[in-house]
Amino acid sequence: MPHDYSRTDRIGEQIKRELSMLIRNEIKDPRVSMVSILDVEITKDLNKAKVFFDALNQDEHEACEKGLNNAAGFLRRELGRAIKLRNTPELLFIYDDTEQRANDLSVMIDKALYSDKK
Repeated sequence: MPHDYSRTDRIGEQIKRELSMLIRNEIKDPRVSMVSILDVEITKDLNKAKVFFDALNQDEHEACEKGLNNAAGFLRRELGRAIKLRNTPELLFIYDDTEQRANDLSVMIDKALYSDKK
């Protein structure tokens, strides 16, 4: 097997899939709605995991982040049941607005190109 795809990457992808399902099906907090998990970064010792997410409602992302971090213990326990690891990583949810910034930058570029044509 090639060493390009490390064990932490494979576990991160599995955690990403499981968390997406758990958040959609199990979290009843009204602050947490319409969330997509973008990426999961796990430390080499599999002790901590940073979970990057994006919320559909951009204005309430701070409340969504608080709701997810409040539910982190529950999600960690459910994740431990779904994925058989010796230690389930501690979860830290971080809002990622890269897509929104990219869209804003694209609009600015389009406006600049349009003004140059005039």
